[in-house]
Amino acid sequence: MIRISTIFIAICMVLVAASLGLILYSMAGISGSESALVALTALTFLILYNAVSMRLRDRTDVGSQIADLSRGTADLARQVAEFGRRLSAIEGRLVSSNSVGVDRLQAVIGEINELGGLVKQLATSVAQHEDILAVATPAEPPSAAESSEGETLVAGLESEHTVATAEAVAAEVLAAKAQPEVAEFKAPWIRAPEIKVRDIKPAEVKAPDVKPPNAKPQDPRIAAAPAAVASAAPVNGGDAAGSHSQSQILAAVRSAIDENRIDIYLQPLVTLPQRKVRFYEAVTRLRDEREQVLAAEDFIGIAEAAGLIGRIDHMVMLRCVQVLRRLMVRNKDVGIFCNVASATLSNPALFAQCLDFLEANRALAPSFILEFKQATLRALGPTETEHLAALAQRGYRFSIDHVTDLRFEPRELADRGVRFIKVPAALLLDPKQTSASDIHPSDLSDLLGRFGIDLIAERIEGERAVVDLLDYDIRFGQGFLFAPPRPLRQEGASATGGAPAGASPGQEIKIQDPERAGKTSSDKIAGAASATNPVPRGVGNAALARRLAGPI
Repeated sequence: MIRISTIFIAICMVLVAASLGLILYSMAGISGSESALVALTALTFLILYNAVSMRLRDRTDVGSQIADLSRGTADLARQVAEFGRRLSAIEGRLVSSNSVGVDRLQAVIGEINELGGLVKQLATSVAQHEDILAVATPAEPPSAAESSEGETLVAGLESEHTVATAEAVAAEVLAAKAQPEVAEFKAPWIRAPEIKVRDIKPAEVKAPDVKPPNAKPQDPRIAAAPAAVASAAPVNGGDAAGSHSQSQILAAVRSAIDENRIDIYLQPLVTLPQRKVRFYEAVTRLRDEREQVLAAEDFIGIAEAAGLIGRIDHMVMLRCVQVLRRLMVRNKDVGIFCNVASATLSNPALFAQCLDFLEANRALAPSFILEFKQATLRALGPTETEHLAALAQRGYRFSIDHVTDLRFEPRELADRGVRFIKVPAALLLDPKQTSASDIHPSDLSDLLGRFGIDLIAERIEGERAVVDLLDYDIRFGQGFLFAPPRPLRQEGASATGGAPAGASPGQEIKIQDPERAGKTSSDKIAGAASATNPVPRGVGNAALARRLAGPI
């Protein structure tokens, strides 16, 4: 678009040229054609002058613009260089901080590996000591000096009013030697002192003629301790179940439900390798009219066949919630595993009662884990699946036990709400499982962990198994090695006495459960005796007989 100033300049040049021609024609007497030619020449000259002057002015403007652009480009280059310098400084700081962090991380990893090696060495040493103690040879025959030491020990025990006569002590020692099962009895919550006293013959021990003047009569419970051990042996084991027929067990189950004789036993689940108590498993026990204890595997099948398992599960859930509330007063991170039968899950009426109760205690859902058998979850029908989904919607988590093989679908289990899987230690360490399962047992924990499922090794019986399981990256363990199951006190779950090492002081854990552990007969006698009448520390003839029988 032509500017107005250009048009004005062009009009002025035309007027100037025309005026010049007119002046020459009128005043100089030049002809019209000559004056017109002069006017045209003047106009051409003016046009050329204007064009040249405009070109020079535009070149000056362009030069100034180019200079300004050069200065802007130089400023931009300086700013980019400054930004580059700052970016390089930041990158250098990041690299230095990363290198420092990597060095610190490597140092921490080295310390952790060193601690892991020390823990493995410690576990190996404990396992070796356990093997040495298991195969320890009997003590040598006593010498005369040792016999005199035995006499001194017997006299001192009489002064403490723990025995009646030295002859009775010697007789019990001989009886303990003749019956190794009773002699090897050890209370699970105490550690007997190392008293090296060998065999004492009755002829070598002489009883004092006169008792101390402040001697007290012997407590009848002390005298009856050996008999209590012998009579209580079949209470908590397969012998008690074998002495009952199915009709008697069914009658005992009905009576226990009506008279509230269903007890809760707790066994801790510990972290590995720290062995810190993290969860508890609630195990059901039943007492009949004679106060004999029946294990769950002895009456669960009969109760399911009779349709009583729903009432038992409901009572157990109520007890578990009460126990969990008391445990969480002292430790908010504790949890409890509660077993649920497949019959309860498949029966709509029974499940509705349990669901209403669990809905009322929904606040405890993160710490209350419902446990099902592996066979139950594999045989889920539409009704069971719907009930399981209802529990998962209310925030409850599930666990799987009674595992018979290592074939799992982690994604499917995680979608259903399973967060724990209990696998027997013997099954994990079985070399045959490498070829029978789809994954090596050592990689199972990592596979389940990707889907938020923790692997728990249960039924751990010895330190050697712990050493092998540490290589499998198992986070939790359960078994008689850490603590046997023990019953709750009748007044509640906050009793502090009798807790095993590693358990928090807010619970009374369980007595020995020989059937699940698969221990020796001496362990059965120990569990039965502690269930019937716990023997005090170092009191009575039976305690002396156990200690004199040989090194523990």
